[in-house]
Amino acid sequence: QVQLVESGGGLVQAGGSLRLSCAISGRTFSSYTVGWFRQVPGKERDFVARISWIGGSTYYADSVKGRFTISRDNAKNTVYLQMNSLKPDDTAVYYCAANKLGVAGPQVSLYDYWGQGTQVTVSS
Repeated sequence: QVQLVESGGGLVQAGGSLRLSCAISGRTFSSYTVGWFRQVPGKERDFVARISWIGGSTYYADSVKGRFTISRDNAKNTVYLQMNSLKPDDTAVYYCAANKLGVAGPQVSLYDYWGQGTQVTVSS
């Protein structure tokens, strides 16, 4: 069906940058919404950003506005998350996810497909 694979995580110092990639395969997207979420062990999975596949409209959590940028390459079926000015509080496993109807909001339950996650660690 649909597979999503995250990559690009790693260890950076506070103030540094990383770019995460989400490669999507198995089915092309038409009206899908793709989002990024993050989770710390023992805590709930939180919304970070999302992008509409066709229109390209974006939405961000307040905690990352002005620092993170979500984008997509339709031809490559890839979504990116450029993370700048990273803070220790950004440390988490980052997941990409897709909603098949393209109407997803920030709720985890609205997304149908999930990647395996990639670790981002920001040291102080």
